[in-house]
Amino acid sequence: MTDSDPITTEVVRNFVISCAQDMNAALWRSAYSPVIYEGRDSAVAIMDPDGNMLGQSTGVPLFVGAIDACVHFVLERYGDDIGPGDIFLMNDSYLQGTHLMDFTAIGPLFHDGKLVGFGAARAHWSDVGAMDPGMPMASSSIFQEGWRLGPTRVCQNYEELPDWMDLIQRNTRMKAAILGDFRAQVSAIRTGERRLGQLLDRIGQETYRASCLNIFEQSQALDRAAIGALTDGTWSREGYLDNDGQSDEPVKVRLTLTIDGEEMIIDMEGSSPPVAGSINCGAVQTQSLLRLAYKTMISPDRAITGGSFSTMTVKIPEDCMFNAKEPYACAWYFTGLGLLADLMIACLSEAMPERATAAHYGDSMVASFFEVDPKKKQWLSVEATAGGWGGSNGSDGESALINLVNGGFRNLPAEVYETKFPVRIEEFSIRPDTGGAGRWRGGNGVVRTYELLEDAGGALWFERSKTPAWGLSGGQPATGPSNTLVLPDGTEETPLKMRARVLPKGTRIITRTGGGGGYGDPLARPFAEIQLDLDRGFLSPDKAKADYGVVVTDGRIDEAASTPRTTF
Repeated sequence: MTDSDPITTEVVRNFVISCAQDMNAALWRSAYSPVIYEGRDSAVAIMDPDGNMLGQSTGVPLFVGAIDACVHFVLERYGDDIGPGDIFLMNDSYLQGTHLMDFTAIGPLFHDGKLVGFGAARAHWSDVGAMDPGMPMASSSIFQEGWRLGPTRVCQNYEELPDWMDLIQRNTRMKAAILGDFRAQVSAIRTGERRLGQLLDRIGQETYRASCLNIFEQSQALDRAAIGALTDGTWSREGYLDNDGQSDEPVKVRLTLTIDGEEMIIDMEGSSPPVAGSINCGAVQTQSLLRLAYKTMISPDRAITGGSFSTMTVKIPEDCMFNAKEPYACAWYFTGLGLLADLMIACLSEAMPERATAAHYGDSMVASFFEVDPKKKQWLSVEATAGGWGGSNGSDGESALINLVNGGFRNLPAEVYETKFPVRIEEFSIRPDTGGAGRWRGGNGVVRTYELLEDAGGALWFERSKTPAWGLSGGQPATGPSNTLVLPDGTEETPLKMRARVLPKGTRIITRTGGGGGYGDPLARPFAEIQLDLDRGFLSPDKAKADYGVVVTDGRIDEAASTPRTTF
C-alpha cells in the first residue's frame, strides 16, 4: 500500500476539517428553519469508507461523537448495495440516541467510481408530528413523539424518491420548512463529495487512505499518552435532575470513573432506571456525551478522529435511563447529559486538578412558541438559552455562554426573532448574582423576556434547580433557574417545565437561567476584582456583602470596613 509522509498527512488532516466546514456553511446558508441557520442546531462530518471519523465542523458537538454510529447502521443494513447519489435518512432514538426531531442524512462519497467515504449532516427538524407541535413536553412513550425512521434510502442516483418525500411532508405541521431543511442537508453532503474529490484528484486515493490511517494511529497514541500520564484511581459523583416531566420526583444520575494505566473506564451503575417522562437517552448518544466531556479535559486541541477514544470504555446497565429502549420517551434526552458531563468533569478533576472546573448551569433551558390556528400560516420557534459556566483555577467562569452539550449553538437575535415570529424580545441581559462566589467566581446566567403579540402556543423546559452548578475548592454553588409567566390579567405563574398550551396575546414570559459554580475561597477574591463585578452589574452590593464580606458605600468598596482578604 502507498505510504503517506508527515507533511501530506497533515495536509489531509486539515483539508478534511476544512471540507466539513464548507459542508456546514452549505447547510446553514440553505436551511429554511431559524433553529438551523441562526441557532446552528446541526452538525456535519466526513468519514472514511468504514465509517471512521475524519473531519468535523462546529455546531452541536454532542452530535458529532455519534454520527459515525449512524454510518455503521447504514452499512449494516445496506452492505454493498450503496451507490453514487444515494442519501440515507434516520432519526430512531434508540439507534442514534437523540430525540426524533434530529434527523441524520448520510451519503456515500464516490471518486472515479469508487467509494471513498461518507458525508453526514444532522439537523433539528422543527416538527415531526408529535402529540404537541415541535418538542412534546409531556410525552411518556416514543409513539407520542413523532414518526420514527431507521436507516432508509430516500434518494438514489442523485434523485429524490417521491414516495419518501410525500411521506415526510404528510407527517409534519411544517411541510415547506422540513423539506427545505432536508434538501439543505443533502446540499451539505454533495458539497463534501465535491470538495473531497478535489483533494483526491491531487494526491490520489491510495495516498489519501494512507494519510487517514496515519491520522487514526496518531490519535490513538496521543490519547494513550495523555491517559497514561494521569494518576490512577477511582472516583464517583452523583447528582439529581429536578424531575422527568411526569412527576416531581428527582432523578438520580451517577457516574464512576476509573483510570488504570492507559485505560479509562466509565460506569453508569447507580443511575436511575428508565423513567416515565421523556428524559431517557439512547446508549449511542450517552457515549457521545462522555466522549465530549472526555475531550474537554483530554487533548482538547486535537480534532476527533476514528482513532480517538480507544482508551475509553463505557459501561451502561441494561436497565438505565441512559440506555433507552422502546417504548421509553426520549424527547428531552439531553436533560440528563448536561449533568452527566459535569459529573464526569468533576471526576476527571481529581486526576488532573490543574484543569479542575466548577460545574456549569447545565441544561439547554428551552423556550418554544408556535402558531395554534391551523388555518393560519404555521410557525414555530425553539431555542436554547445561555447561562453561566464554572470558575477554574486562574479564571472566572463565562457569563451568558451556551451549555457544554450544545457547543456552537447561538441564540436567535432579537431582530430575526421579531421578524420571523409575532413575539417581541423585551429583554436579553445578564442575570446578576447568579454565579457562585469564589476566588474565581462562576459566570452569571441570563434573563430573556418574551411578549406574545398574538395568541400563540408556548412551552418551557428548564432544569437544574435541585442540583444547581456546584463549586470547587471552597467555591460556592450557583443560583439555579427560575421563570415567571405573566398573563394579561396580571396573574403570575412560575413554571420551570410547562407543557404546550395556548397563551393569550399580551402574555409575558420571563426566563432566567442559572449561573456557574465558584472556585476557591470567596474571601481570597481581591477587592479590585469584586469592584469590577460591581461596576459591570454582575454583582449587587447586598450579594457582595453576603458572599465576599465587603461593605459597599455609594458604589465603592470600603476596604477598611470589609473582611480582610485571605490567600488562596
